[in-house]
Amino acid sequence: MIQNDKNSRSASKQAYEVIRDRILNGDMPGGTKIVEEKLATDLGFSRTPIRESLRQLSHEGLIVNKKVVQPTEKDLRNLFQVRSLLEGFSAKAAATYLPEEDLNALSNCIKVGREGKVEEIMDANERFHEIIVQASGNALMIDTIDRMKPIIYLFRKTVVLYNRPRLIDEHEEIYEAIKARDGETAKKLMEDHLKEDLDFCLQILNSSRNE
Repeated sequence: MIQNDKNSRSASKQAYEVIRDRILNGDMPGGTKIVEEKLATDLGFSRTPIRESLRQLSHEGLIVNKKVVQPTEKDLRNLFQVRSLLEGFSAKAAATYLPEEDLNALSNCIKVGREGKVEEIMDANERFHEIIVQASGNALMIDTIDRMKPIIYLFRKTVVLYNRPRLIDEHEEIYEAIKARDGETAKKLMEDHLKEDLDFCLQILNSSRNE
């Protein structure tokens, strides 16, 4: 019985990862209708792990009303408002508490952002923000951002793939403010950075609607 439970959890995790990756990679674009039976057949899983994985993806916001999420302008604004509050605070905290090791890691993220390939840039972008959020030392804030990560990834992919202007320059400015231990400037720069991300994503969203 215990072994069966482990196998069930393993299958659910595998199904979750496959479906999540298909959504994040664009193989299942926004608006795609989710049909349990078809997914089970296509992916080679039984219905139970598919159902459990869909439940988790719904909890993460990637599936809404049995469809792959297709964020609206309101969704975007709500997401970035929360991020601005949490990450602005975190940037200010980082200017006070971030150790040299993490400063070096931020610097490396910027280097990869300028020189890396697309996937490397996306990973470096995520890591840059992750280091700063961790600096808040607030477990609830960190958990909130963690639960938002799949949705954040969709928009992070947009700003990287569509080459948002000054993306890495802004990271460098935030890094320099944190390094200089200037919390207020770091907070303001992070808020401005996320506002630029929001405006860029809204521009892409509106362009796609007009096509």
